[in-house]
Formats: sequence, structure tokens, C-alpha cells
Amino acid sequence: MNITPAHLDALQALGYTKPEARFLYLVATHSGYFSARQFLSFTGAHWGKRTTTFWSKLQSRGHARTECFPKGGVVHHLFSRRLYRQIEKESLRNRREHEFDFIQRRIAMLDFVLLNQGYQYLETEAEKFKYFCETLSIGKHFLPANLYLSRKTPVPAVRYFVDKFPLYLTPSSPVVTFTYIHEGAPGFTDFIRHLNRYLPLFRQLCQFRLVYASRTDLHFPKATEIFHSFVKIPLESDITEDLLRYFRVRKAWEENRYREVSEGDLIFRSQVRSRFSGDRFEGLYRSWKNGHISDSAIRHEIGTNDRKHMVGFDKFVLQPIRVAHAYSAVPA
Repeated sequence: MNITPAHLDALQALGYTKPEARFLYLVATHSGYFSARQFLSFTGAHWGKRTTTFWSKLQSRGHARTECFPKGGVVHHLFSRRLYRQIEKESLRNRREHEFDFIQRRIAMLDFVLLNQGYQYLETEAEKFKYFCETLSIGKHFLPANLYLSRKTPVPAVRYFVDKFPLYLTPSSPVVTFTYIHEGAPGFTDFIRHLNRYLPLFRQLCQFRLVYASRTDLHFPKATEIFHSFVKIPLESDITEDLLRYFRVRKAWEENRYREVSEGDLIFRSQVRSRFSGDRFEGLYRSWKNGHISDSAIRHEIGTNDRKHMVGFDKFVLQPIRVAHAYSAVPA
């Protein structure tokens, strides 16, 4: 975890202990919101004088407010501009008020970070921009971006990586790891939209990994299928011609035109059938078979692969954090 001593000293100067300062730094940087269980687990504390003193300091200094939700319980919002300024993160929008769905996902994002503290996180938009554009020499037009209009200026502001999902490097490897935190709605529309937003950047990376984190492993099979069909398979091989050949062989067989199908075609179909399974490829096949899209449209949809990629995909269950993952176990 890349927390500079100067930032911890700045938070301690506001009257917080070192464990409290470390916790507040992580909350401010990665979430803006936290729950009591997260603080208790991180510090290894129990309900009592220590926690009461911490809550009192936050509220009396005007650094945090408590918010109650009928179905979401009590959460604490770290909103003080001064506190964020102490760690040079005054521009972070974590200190702004948000709707419950947003808060719920931010709590899950903080859980992920607290459970995975041994990584070097690219904490801010500026750090991510610098890493990809300067360290890796990737053009900024490949980064996931959003345009925002302002009343103060007629020129739209461009913001990068607005989802704020944790993005990190491991000490033993230069491979960058992206994350997607599934929290809230049970569907996968947002995940597909997220992958499409990141695909231009993914195509520029020879090697990367994505971790799909969720409160339950029930989402993992479908998430794996989606990631493989939208990202891993298209990037790791030049699949367009194989896909079109598979479509042609499959269509001929389904239409009982057996003389047009060779033994090699049947072997090929058997070998690639699982590779092209899933809703995305099935939808493309139905549209192609019915004449709604052409071969060139398929090539455009899938894209061409002009470099070798190694793409990793992992799943992570966001179990409630325990004392075993608390502050005392964090590398200095």
C-alpha cells in the first residue's frame, strides 16, 4: 500500500492516531464512505471508549457526517475539504454527497481495498493518466473518458476513469490489474457497458488482468462468459475468420446441406463450438444467418488483432472484512 508518511503525519496533526490516520486515508482515497464494521475490523478495535472517541473527533471537527438509510443501515461520510487537502486530494469527488446506490458500491470498493492492501494502487485520475500516457506511452484518446458541461466555462471538461474502480500493480509484476465491483442490481448490463468503455485501452495493452468482485459467487459463471466473449477471446486471437467459417459450417449443417460440409469442417466446428458459445456470439450468428448483418459488419464488430495479448480474469468474493485483515497485518 503506497501511503506516504507525510500524508499520515498530516492526518495525525488533526488529532488522529496512526491507525485512525491510515484508515481515514484509505476511506478518503478509495471511497469517501465507510461503515462501523470496516473501521472496527481495520483497527482491530471493539465497541467502547476507543471507537466513541474516534466518532466524536470526526463529528466535532466537522470531518464526517453520519447518514442513515432504511435498508442500508448507518454509514459515515468523510466530507471535510480540509481533511482531503491534508492528503493532497482536495479535488476528489468522494467528499460530495451521493445517492444510496452509489454509496453502496463505494462501501464495496473500500472492502476490496481493505482486503487487498499489498498492492500499489493508482489512486487518482492523475496517477492513472500519467501511468498509461507517460509510462506506457498510450494515447489519451484510448482512455475511458466522460465529458462534463459546466456553467462556468463553455468548454466541456474531460474526466478519465470516472468509475473509480481500484486499479493497481503488484510488487512482483508489471502487469496492471483492473477491477469491476458488482454491487446492487443483479443484471450484467453495467458490466458489459464497462467492458465496452475500456476496450480501446485494453487493445493497447499486451498484458493485463481484470478482477470481478461481488458479494456472491453466483454472478461468476455469467461474468466469466461475458468477459471471455467480449474481451479475452477477441484480444488473444485473431478470431474473425474463424468465427465466420464457424457460422458458415453451422448454417450449412442446420439447413441439411451436408455435401457442402467436409470432414475437416466438422472437426473444426467441434473444436471451436465452446470457444464461440455465449449470448454475444449466438446473437451475432442469428443476425448473420437471417441476413441482418454482413461479413464485413462482423469484422467491424469483432475488430482485428494486430498484437499479441495475454489477458487474465479472476473472481473475488467480497466477504465482510475480519480482524485478521486489520491494520496490524498491513505492510509498513
